[in-house]
Amino acid sequence: MRRPTTLAIALVMVTMTDSLGTASAQNPADFPIHSMTRPQPRVVDPGPYPGMQKPPSDAVVLFDGRSLDAWQSADSAGQPARWKVADGYMEVVAKTGNIATKRGFGDVQLHVEWMAPVPAKGEGQERGNSGVFLMGIYEVQVLDSYQNPTYADGTAAAIYGQYPPLVNANRAPGEWQTYDILFRRPHFDASGKVTRPARMTILFNGILVQDDVALTGPTAHKQRPPYAKHADRLPLILQDHGDPVRFRNVWLRELPELSS
Repeated sequence: MRRPTTLAIALVMVTMTDSLGTASAQNPADFPIHSMTRPQPRVVDPGPYPGMQKPPSDAVVLFDGRSLDAWQSADSAGQPARWKVADGYMEVVAKTGNIATKRGFGDVQLHVEWMAPVPAKGEGQERGNSGVFLMGIYEVQVLDSYQNPTYADGTAAAIYGQYPPLVNANRAPGEWQTYDILFRRPHFDASGKVTRPARMTILFNGILVQDDVALTGPTAHKQRPPYAKHADRLPLILQDHGDPVRFRNVWLRELPELSS
């Protein structure tokens, strides 16, 4: 049976996580970035992978397992993406660079499936590292966080450097993982001031791990930079962090913008 990824399911998961006593989202300002003393998300077994979810009829399919036609090099616009495509997945090829969608997007419901490499190698941030960057700016961390401690705001499904996930819902490396992300872009006035911050809700392997959190600005390593005005639609980026992470079944639904 396919596992739905609608906002209604997210609301059900909010109720469930509250009843289980899971800690609410932590305020990023309460902790130094990448602090190892920040509380770790507790481990939750998400159960077995339920099978590949077919994209909805109104989805924009970004990777169907056959080609990288929807992608290009993020570092050299117009140049082809150079990641490996085989057996229905794409795989990061180290040192070929990040890849970006040829189209730009704003408010979206995004579905991504990924797999950490086996055998697991390295520790902390050096194990199965990649990232999903909404608008190329706001990162949802991809990491093999299965029995692999690291700083809480850099574990899998963290909004990097800002919000750890509510729980650690990783499957073992070599198993498919799913992200279902509801993303609302930031809004700016004519002077560049933020009138509405970016927000995210994330289900990781079907479990709510980010609950409509407001981003403090772009995500970054060892810093929390302020917002800077940007276009309303920008490409999605997948990160080459040097590890052969695999992705498949990448699609999104463009959402109508919320009224002011």
